[in-house]
Amino acid sequence: LAMEKNPPAWLGGKFSDGTPDTSPNTITRPFTLRRLSNGIRIGVAYNPHESQRGHLRLVAPGGRDAEKRLGFKKGSMAIGARTMQEGGAFGPWTREQVELFCVDHLLMVEINCSEESITVDFTFPTTNVGNVGFGDDLQLGITGTESVMQIVREIIGGFVWEQDALGRSKSSFRATHESLLKNLENLSTEKVMEAMTSNDDRFLSIDVPSVEDITLEDAKSAVMSQMYPSNLEISISGDFDVPQVLEMVYKYIGTIPADTNKEYMKEERKESEGAPIGRVPALPAPGKFIELELPDSDPRAVAYVAGSAPNAWGYLSDGSTVAEKILEMDNRASDYDKQRRRHPLFAHVALLLLSEIANRRLFSNVRERKQLTYDANFSFTGFERLLGGWFLVTVTASKENAQKALDACKETLHSLRKTQPITPDNVESARRVVLNRHEFQLRTTQYWTERMSGLQEESIPLKGPLSFTDFQAVAEAITSRDLQLTLETLGLEDNQLYTAIGQTVQTASESDDSEEKLVRQAPVIGMRRGGALTG
Repeated sequence: LAMEKNPPAWLGGKFSDGTPDTSPNTITRPFTLRRLSNGIRIGVAYNPHESQRGHLRLVAPGGRDAEKRLGFKKGSMAIGARTMQEGGAFGPWTREQVELFCVDHLLMVEINCSEESITVDFTFPTTNVGNVGFGDDLQLGITGTESVMQIVREIIGGFVWEQDALGRSKSSFRATHESLLKNLENLSTEKVMEAMTSNDDRFLSIDVPSVEDITLEDAKSAVMSQMYPSNLEISISGDFDVPQVLEMVYKYIGTIPADTNKEYMKEERKESEGAPIGRVPALPAPGKFIELELPDSDPRAVAYVAGSAPNAWGYLSDGSTVAEKILEMDNRASDYDKQRRRHPLFAHVALLLLSEIANRRLFSNVRERKQLTYDANFSFTGFERLLGGWFLVTVTASKENAQKALDACKETLHSLRKTQPITPDNVESARRVVLNRHEFQLRTTQYWTERMSGLQEESIPLKGPLSFTDFQAVAEAITSRDLQLTLETLGLEDNQLYTAIGQTVQTASESDDSEEKLVRQAPVIGMRRGGALTG
């Protein structure tokens, strides 16, 4: 019936990284990329490494950035995504019936909301499940792959929003925020983010009054405003027959009407109305030093150094790119240098290598040489759609050594720029680690779907098929000079750095019995920082 009412059709894949469009009826390697006539982007890849397993990722770009851009209440997108996770009733079926269907067909579903997208991840078996009878009377059930297609179709077009699921979602967010206030690492990171973003809601934890203020209609309107077909991308990888999976996609996903959820779509606010559109806020200058004390019986401290950085694809918050900045800085660049740096994958791989080199330097200087810490970590936010981002250095130390460890981290970053620049040996070691990690992760279906997500999205212009096929070639071509110039696109001057020391203070009245045990968690700027859906 659905095939008659909304007859599907395949269209070719379209890309923004310079890759030619693909044919609507050709199967290609390492993945087949197409679009459906309703606007949904599709990527399918065969991966035999996880036998009889598959992974599907549905991405709706927007996330907490869309809360602000479209004028929704603070936290409504994140709480709405969690409400979907806590609920699960579709059409005439109750949540219990849908849960039983998922258990019978061995499906696992996880719905998350980050600063820039809502993602729905499915893990499923690719074999027949839900079989009935034995021996000659055995009746095969549908495959796990087909059962996933049925669930995805209902999530997009038939989801039933329930008040009790919202209640469970709110409880989760209240607990998350309250635990953040008692956790030294998470609270310190939150204070750094408040200072760096001038209290921009998109990057902060959702406080309890904001959680209480969200109604079921708020949550539903926010999430469903992102669930219109032309905004969606579905990536599937697993140990299956690609033509069969494409046929299922055609039947179940292709028949979703193109105007599904159009009643929830909202006009975007203009930047002049106070809505930062698709970018991180400019860092207030000069940088700040933040001190934080938290009552706790366990004496310890954590120190941070943070500053501006490009996003995962080399875009800075002003819209310029790493490649453009490098070409401006390097007057002696040869034609080969220019060609290499203009590759859409150049900045992405350069930042992976730079992160590896910075981590090694911090380890050897702060931990091994000065013995001030047992843990020093350098990371980038790694946003894909938002322009710009930050880097964050995290050091765990004793209270006596916290300031020395902080100074040693700043000194390490400065020496990387000036006195001890990046050497070819540093690049070679980092390259080995990055390529080996990439090679190892290619054995997992989840990594394939993560890499495929965004290949056809206009909101990530430099991410296309070349980011997959040219990864090794670009990593092997990058030089120490490339990385030295890339380092200059980070905000590493003293007056640009945001630093912080958080430490515990002992309270005399605390007894051993009432001592609160804190969960130690490595803080990372991003969706697991204590904002949306921690853990």
